[in-house]
Amino acid sequence: MTPHVVDHLASLTAFRDRDILDVTLVGALRDLLRPQCVAIHRTVGPTRQHWLTRARLAHGDAVASADPLGLDLDQLPTLDAFPLRQASLHSQQPVSQVLADAVVTVFPLSTDRDVVGVLEIETPSALTADEQRMVGSVLRIYSNFQGLLDYSERDTLTGLLNRKTFDDSFNRVAGMLPATLTSGTSLPVTRRQSADAGVWLGVIDIDHFKRVNDTHGHLMGDEVLLLLSRLMRSSFRFHDHLYRFGGEEFVVLMRCTDTADAAGVFERLRSNVQTYAFPRVGTITISVGFTKVRTDDTPSGAFERADQAVYYSKQNGRNQVSDHAALVAAGVLTDAARDSDIEFF
Repeated sequence: MTPHVVDHLASLTAFRDRDILDVTLVGALRDLLRPQCVAIHRTVGPTRQHWLTRARLAHGDAVASADPLGLDLDQLPTLDAFPLRQASLHSQQPVSQVLADAVVTVFPLSTDRDVVGVLEIETPSALTADEQRMVGSVLRIYSNFQGLLDYSERDTLTGLLNRKTFDDSFNRVAGMLPATLTSGTSLPVTRRQSADAGVWLGVIDIDHFKRVNDTHGHLMGDEVLLLLSRLMRSSFRFHDHLYRFGGEEFVVLMRCTDTADAAGVFERLRSNVQTYAFPRVGTITISVGFTKVRTDDTPSGAFERADQAVYYSKQNGRNQVSDHAALVAAGVLTDAARDSDIEFF
């Protein structure tokens, strides 16, 4: 392996951000292979899946492009729109196709759990056997590093993001930092953001979860947590950030157009949970509290407001969704952050 390749592998494993990791991968392969284009496409969606472009870099581009974070699934192409990518997914092998002015080679991208996307390389002529082996070796390192990130960032039971990742990702998800991410070289990734969208934080708590553990045992309690995480994935959108904070407490960060939109998403989850038949346990319900993230918010400040709202839900009948701002407007809660600002000044 040449020093040039080793340098790129060192860059590939130097970061702990998945966006930067994908950008670094396409940048490394562009430098190594000099293709016309190299891109990473991920599969997203709970049932009917679609293609999401994570990073795309054409020859001569200084900036890697990516699909906007807030796109609806219907705006993304379905899997069958790109048969070559689909063939690589199903076979879990590289596949190629000769076009009029290029050769497209597609490699599957996998994690410990599943094949999650493809790497697509467009070159003037077919990749040699040595080049294909080099790409395969780079992708194995990429996959192993993704596995290490999953191990450190995800809850082992549910697969959702864990609590220790929340503070690190809060500013980026909330849009407080620039939407352009740099890889440490000259390869930022740009995404178009909706200026009208706000960011909302919700806290979700299972009602009477102790009763589930006491009555049915901790193994069935874990089964409830796992099934709830699946209901969350199907109820929220692919780009929403879902966390398990520990025990029966979950957190969501998501972009919505307004309060009604956010309330509707949380209400959909509440309804889906209430109508789901949990094996042996039967029906369970959840209490939800949510708040809009402010431009000057800290992670703890936003969480505290949503936590106050979920506490109100639990103290006033459970199985309901409460908006912190509406509770403050009704005089039920006080805005501690605003009050402290007034007292300080």
